[in-house]
Amino acid sequence: MNRPNPPIVLDPTGADHHAEHRLLRAHGAAVLVDVLGVPAWSVTDPLLLRKLLTGPDVSKDARRHWPAYDASVAAWPLALWVAVNNMFTAYGADHARLRRLVAPAFSARRVAALRPVVESLVTGLLDDLAAEPPGEIVDLRERLAHPLPIALIGHMMGVPTSRREGFRSLVDGVFDTTLTSDQATANAVRLYGLLDDLIAARRAEPGDDMTSLLIATRDEDGSTLTEAELRDTLLLVISAGYETTVNVIDQAVTSLLTHPDQLAHLRAGRSDWHDVVEETLRHEPAVKHLPLRYALTDIPLPDGRTIARGDAILASYAAANRHPDWHGPTADTFDITRPTKDHLAFGHGIHFCLGAPLARLEVATTLEQLFTRFPRLTLAVDPRDLRPLPSLISNGHQALPVLLRAR
Repeated sequence: MNRPNPPIVLDPTGADHHAEHRLLRAHGAAVLVDVLGVPAWSVTDPLLLRKLLTGPDVSKDARRHWPAYDASVAAWPLALWVAVNNMFTAYGADHARLRRLVAPAFSARRVAALRPVVESLVTGLLDDLAAEPPGEIVDLRERLAHPLPIALIGHMMGVPTSRREGFRSLVDGVFDTTLTSDQATANAVRLYGLLDDLIAARRAEPGDDMTSLLIATRDEDGSTLTEAELRDTLLLVISAGYETTVNVIDQAVTSLLTHPDQLAHLRAGRSDWHDVVEETLRHEPAVKHLPLRYALTDIPLPDGRTIARGDAILASYAAANRHPDWHGPTADTFDITRPTKDHLAFGHGIHFCLGAPLARLEVATTLEQLFTRFPRLTLAVDPRDLRPLPSLISNGHQALPVLLRAR
């Protein structure tokens, strides 16, 4: 690996991620970084990143293609991100097989059937908010952005209502990059315990839910998911469908309330809620960096450096989404009328998120109902007082205090 300079140490708290992303982009298409003690190449150039995400020269299988796997993962707080056994970390034929088995759970028919469920859940949450007295400060992240996806995932997976909060707190721990290795390990053990209980319950009483479907689904050769693949696939569905959706709702509401000109475009019919969703995904994606990928061969960089075979690669989606070579001098501007809102928020290539249509449905439905129900919605604090989540991965706020109506 070419290491003329020490790696840039990424802030585990994500305190000023925009400044950090500008620093990364200033070092070219890719730069060596320290990810909680693990060296990796942060790729911020969108052209290079898309090439790596679609080419055969990069893998997500740490066990097969990361020489530092055994030494790095033992005491790494992000071990779960690379050690799981599902399509998130699979490569080649293994990935294709797992994706075939999981894809039916996210078919267009199943997503369409969830629309009334999403609408009903959002309406119920807004009914609860409407009962608050005028002038009451409400945390929208806690009261709306959080409960919606966890309730929907619980519905989809057959998780009893009494167990959903337990899943929520443990998935929060997966994205918290301030945990120690021991804390992260303990969190993973508890989370797997809940998943094992869910699998056992659905085996005993199968239903019309995703867990039962994944247990029963067979591939072309008659094979099913192994026990490890099943529990890690459920973990992937919960993690990808929960925290990310929370963050997009959070960031979309924040962006509209801090950009009244953009809200005016909506109300004048110059844009729609899907424009808001896509621009939010570009401007403030739910995931800033996604660990990890691995080079299967030497990969030359435009400036003459080389990502060596076996090196770890960090997909820095948020930095790439705002790259001026992609979106010009206004890349840092939130503009829902932007003609091209292309982004990498859902990944790219063979690992593109299967749940993207459902996430878009959830966020658009929430925003439309929220701003229709509460047209005088405002932030209750100065935007500069909104505190980011303590994470170099997850991109949201610790709280989103608002006034639903004027005092």
